[in-house]
Amino acid sequence: MPASATKALRVAVLADSDTRWKWGALTATRVRPGDPEIHLDGYLLRGRATPTARQLREVGVSADSLREVTAVEFLRAMDEARGEDSYDILVLALVGGGVQAMLHGLGRVWQDRAERPVVVTGYVGVVYEKLADGLLLRHGADLVLANSRQDAERFRTVYEGVGADAAAVTEVALPFLGGAAYAGEPGDGGERPYTVVFAAQPSVPDSRRDRTYLLERLIGHARLHPEREVLLKLRSRPGEHTTHIEELPYQKLVQRADPPANFRLVYGHMGEVLDRTDLLVTISSTAALESLHRRIPTVVLSDLGVREALGNHHFVGSGCLASWDRLDAGHRPAPDPEWVARQGVAADGGYQSAFDEARARIAALLDRPGGLPPLAPYYTLATAPGYLPGILARHHLAPDGTPLPGAPAADRAPGPVRQVVRRAARGAYRHGVQRVAPVIRRMGEL
Repeated sequence: MPASATKALRVAVLADSDTRWKWGALTATRVRPGDPEIHLDGYLLRGRATPTARQLREVGVSADSLREVTAVEFLRAMDEARGEDSYDILVLALVGGGVQAMLHGLGRVWQDRAERPVVVTGYVGVVYEKLADGLLLRHGADLVLANSRQDAERFRTVYEGVGADAAAVTEVALPFLGGAAYAGEPGDGGERPYTVVFAAQPSVPDSRRDRTYLLERLIGHARLHPEREVLLKLRSRPGEHTTHIEELPYQKLVQRADPPANFRLVYGHMGEVLDRTDLLVTISSTAALESLHRRIPTVVLSDLGVREALGNHHFVGSGCLASWDRLDAGHRPAPDPEWVARQGVAADGGYQSAFDEARARIAALLDRPGGLPPLAPYYTLATAPGYLPGILARHHLAPDGTPLPGAPAADRAPGPVRQVVRRAARGAYRHGVQRVAPVIRRMGEL
């Protein structure tokens, strides 16, 4: 009998950034079968993008417990989670290499267990690069979630094309869509100004020239339309990291500009910003899908080209591609309904049913007689002997999933002294990644 039949559904989420924590935690609540009470334990994988307390507050997703761990510490926690403390569902909200390492590590931890959690993984947003690489690194989970009909078809094609089992691919939608539908432009009563929001991304575009260009055009739009409020929505403050490294934060670039009074920088929950948005502008952010879900006019910029490197090629056929010149002249985009329907946006209803298939599959797995079969990733020492060991070694795991000698906390839980040393080392590491390394890279480009 599954644990969920006798107690609250116990779910663990392992995430390596603020956006993946948001995706993982919200996914956990969306895919739970039925409507049971849920106990959610969050684990944050230690690394360069481990979210700060401020970022976690901004995400706005709570958990019954939340702690930072190494890969080896997490595997120990899963090994020790037995009996009443066992988990029903485990969501791996990680980059592909992290998922693959955990699948092999968990396979070792659970090799002699009759019962184990249902393992779920997927993507936090639009999949526009490294499709085959990322998918094959995620193969082996019980459910590989696809955020749209289009992604589900592509995922199955990749798996079947290499001879891997594609049964785990499950169509859902992005778990953080929601909010009130757009009510239209503000009236003449002066209750609020018409608001344009540019959703910035940490790594797209990545050059100073391109980011400066976008900032200048945004500021120029504010000057051209003084009656509008123009907001630059930022993901992180300087020194923080999200899923991607941001080497040239807009906060620093704007210090050299002279923006008008109707231009502002804003932080906070994207949903709250969308509550007052009349026009959402971006290069390729997932915020565009959130905006389209609410039927807010949405523009994906073509100024820097429509290119795979930018991710805006994903929006070909959407009706949303436009340039700043057109926006300055008053262009109002109209999305293509068929394109929107294929992206899991469900702007015209049906969003709640988007997770029904995942719920049904998880319920069936939880009720499976005799428990679940062993995890079986596509990558093994037989299929990828020159690739897999390096993936596992990054997380201090040997090819058989056991901790490598000298792995952090491989032998025991860290004591007080080790915790202090670890915090100091982590601070030095983040300073090197976030401050020193970008300077060195820029000097090398001179």
